[in-house]
Amino acid sequence: MAPLLGLTPLGPPLLALLLAVQLALPQLFDQALDASRQGRFGDALPLWDQVLERAPDSASAWSNRGNVQLALGRPEAAIADQNRSMALEPDNPDPHLNRGTAEEALRQWPEAEADYRWILERDPADASALYNLGNVRGSQGDWEAARDHFEAASDARPGFAMARSSAALAAFQLGESASAERQLRSLIRRYPMFADARAGLTALLWRRGASGEAESHWAAASGLDPRYGQPEWLLEQRRWPPEPVHALEEFLTLTR
Repeated sequence: MAPLLGLTPLGPPLLALLLAVQLALPQLFDQALDASRQGRFGDALPLWDQVLERAPDSASAWSNRGNVQLALGRPEAAIADQNRSMALEPDNPDPHLNRGTAEEALRQWPEAEADYRWILERDPADASALYNLGNVRGSQGDWEAARDHFEAASDARPGFAMARSSAALAAFQLGESASAERQLRSLIRRYPMFADARAGLTALLWRRGASGEAESHWAAASGLDPRYGQPEWLLEQRRWPPEPVHALEEFLTLTR
């Protein structure tokens, strides 16, 4: 049968929106949450809009929509949604953590630090707040304080591999190469598929002249996550310290 003239296929966000109209609120909430967790943010946003139309007093829905806004590159909208969530549930730490992440995206370091410290005043062992605060201090150039926060996050949550790797990279930045190497090697023994530690060790080994082993670790790291070959991503997204980034750039420039 020939297609009807004047009609165009429905895109995924519009289709999700139309389907959502037929769902009960709990089902709609679950569908929005699933789309968010799966990284289908274009689908998730209209679903959260529908949830909030029906349940404007849902603090969780506001916070979840804020996370989707941030993932879609809208940090100001994310902050506005987290503010609505906080107004509804003033004692919930999650919107503060989420708002801090959005503030970091806008390079609003004092505001982000204030949100993380609000959490830590109530729970000094909150690993996520400790880790994010380490990123803030690193972005401000205070790598001693950053390392302290990364180590505290690792102590608070055993198995927090990214916090341990960040602490090692901060040690590299501070000129403590032997300590950084021990930590990175320990991480790789425990998590052989952890690209961050392998890329960090690549930079460190290259800097001290162990080029053969550096190339071996880089082959693994780049295969696991090619983003580690992008210095801008390392600095702006992963938030490596500048010295390891420069060392890895030297390695890549001379081995490509």
